[in-house]
Amino acid sequence: MSLESRRSFIKKAGATGLTFWLGLSYVKGESAPVISTAKSLTPFIKIDASGITIFNPNPEMGQGSYQAVASMIAEELEVSLAQITIKNTSGEKEFGGGQWAGGSSTVREGYITYRKIGASAKEMLVKAASQTWGVSPESCTAKEGKVIHAATNRSLKYEELAEAASLLEIPKEPKLKDPKDFKMLGKSVKRPDIPLKVTGKAEFGIDADVPGMLYSSVERCPVIGGTLKTFDATAAMKVPGVVKVVSAERVIGKYSSTGVAVIAKTYWAAMQGRKALKIDWDTKGFETFNSSDYENKLRSLSKEEGILDKQKGSIDIPVNQVVESFYETPMVAHHPLEPMNCTVQVKGKKVEIWTSTQVPVSVTGPGMMGSLPGLMGINPEDITLHAGFIGGGFGRRLYFDYIVEAINVAKQVDSPVKVVWSREDTTTQGPFRPMTFSKMIGGLSEKNQLVSFQHKVISPGFMDSAMPNWDKTKLDSMMTEGISAQEYDIPNMKNSFVFADYHVPMAAWRSVTSSTLAFAHECFIDELAHKAKKDPLDFRIDLQSTNTDTKRVLKKLREITNWYKPLPAGKARGVAQWDFFAGLSAQAVEVSLAKNGAVSVDKVYVVIDLGTVVNPDNVKAQVEGAVLMALSAAIHPAITLKNGVVEQKNFDTTPVTRMSEAPEVIVEIITEGAKIKGVGEPGLPPFAPALGNAIFALTKKRLRKLPLEIDFV
Repeated sequence: MSLESRRSFIKKAGATGLTFWLGLSYVKGESAPVISTAKSLTPFIKIDASGITIFNPNPEMGQGSYQAVASMIAEELEVSLAQITIKNTSGEKEFGGGQWAGGSSTVREGYITYRKIGASAKEMLVKAASQTWGVSPESCTAKEGKVIHAATNRSLKYEELAEAASLLEIPKEPKLKDPKDFKMLGKSVKRPDIPLKVTGKAEFGIDADVPGMLYSSVERCPVIGGTLKTFDATAAMKVPGVVKVVSAERVIGKYSSTGVAVIAKTYWAAMQGRKALKIDWDTKGFETFNSSDYENKLRSLSKEEGILDKQKGSIDIPVNQVVESFYETPMVAHHPLEPMNCTVQVKGKKVEIWTSTQVPVSVTGPGMMGSLPGLMGINPEDITLHAGFIGGGFGRRLYFDYIVEAINVAKQVDSPVKVVWSREDTTTQGPFRPMTFSKMIGGLSEKNQLVSFQHKVISPGFMDSAMPNWDKTKLDSMMTEGISAQEYDIPNMKNSFVFADYHVPMAAWRSVTSSTLAFAHECFIDELAHKAKKDPLDFRIDLQSTNTDTKRVLKKLREITNWYKPLPAGKARGVAQWDFFAGLSAQAVEVSLAKNGAVSVDKVYVVIDLGTVVNPDNVKAQVEGAVLMALSAAIHPAITLKNGVVEQKNFDTTPVTRMSEAPEVIVEIITEGAKIKGVGEPGLPPFAPALGNAIFALTKKRLRKLPLEIDFV
């Protein structure tokens, strides 16, 4: 297995001799790094005789962290990407709590921190060179991996200065480069992980190939919530290649379930053995559950007062017109292209894991999404993780239930075991993005000014799904994400949340709850604009009295779409924006009526505000991907349950966007915003409402339920 662990790497590197470790303790989300002494804590830069290595603690799952982190460090270190080796970390203690990927946080939270890491190293190398030559540091410059003393035409490579530099104190406030001097940041730089992926050299979790490895496929109760009573493995054991059949527990949040794992010499044999199993499940209490009944429950719960998210002014003021609507969004699956998988070997107390995870820090210790060692009673020092590239995360791999299950399988054999989820397993077993329903009420004055606004969210809760003892009388702020954060100046507002019990495991999905709430919120804003007889884009801009980031984004959208120029007959355009913790974007979606009467999504304009930009080409790629993912969720069948069983099984029943459906996507990046914002998620939330608003503009039909039935408009 060539997924090299950090510990073994350090061990080998130490054996090669001269090494410079820059120690910086970094916990993502902190405003500034804690700078400690050299040779301690979290070394992101290694310089030795073999060259320069930069470590990326934010797992690469297609979003570009592999290039972005290295670029931010290398820019200040004055080396090119061609001069360095980049390695992903695997939850090692020395790299701290920032080893995870999610929330569009890599650049948003690490932009200054990573640059300081590079700048500190550069200052230490320059000082080491100046001391070697007996000159002032100010007379030396760093360039392309060397320190140069121009006055005497001398230079030393970083590798030659590493030992001396490692003995110096790390600068607490290193001087950062003026952005006008950037060589990489802000420019479209080729991503070094792309050639690895195109040529097949990149190693994902699914590529793990450990000597003596067995394979396993797990049959889980088709009725979510059901439990294992008994199983008969007689027929399964007769399948050639099957080695053993065991039960194995999977734990996700407050939910646990037990499946039957067939362990075999090949994955094919494991699958055939799984089909031969005879299992008796206890599904009592869950076998009559239907999504349609639950949806009726959510509609009924909308009459309850709910838990307050935010209120200002009074919603009881007299208004000229009251507008009321109800919006519904369903559950969806994550659909990562790389199958969920995990390879584990257990030897005594030692557990060695090969997998793709968004939270390596949670796999080896207490981390962002809980602690696998804490959950399983394993000493963190006894866990070795080999984290590969991730073939699609979208929030699914923030959860380590598949790793827990694989460990429980591996405990019962002497060999390493690779547990692979089929596409059907991933589609039917969850966790899923929760359904959220929204009751909307708006009030317009006699002058058609929006003077009152209410958004009541009715849904199950992330926190309840994650925590056994969650107080259900408390606000789950993840379920009201963004609804009180929009920059609209509405004098009277009330937003609230009504909790609905649920037994299906929930999970964050790309852009989390903003992926659903933006649909209700921004479609309803459009309804109010229509009722007020105002242009929907101007209505949004006029709702902001100050020059906010949102206002700048909307004005840019108006400019690049040539908004006031009428479209040809049979075409229409809708607009939406969304501002939330991960970032901000606005979109205009152009649609037309096809000959068969269906709606065609032709073009999408996206303005994304970043505050700063690391790699514009990568930003465009991520936004394009977000739009296509949003299109899938907006128009294709979602996840539903009938008699307790998920009705969709694979891409044929819950498809993703096909090439033939892909619209042209035009991305405009602006960086004037007041703060640094994320990239991976903000391109998603505005799409569905902009599409819904475009359909209304085209057909005068207001669709308030996802997925949008664009074939039947």
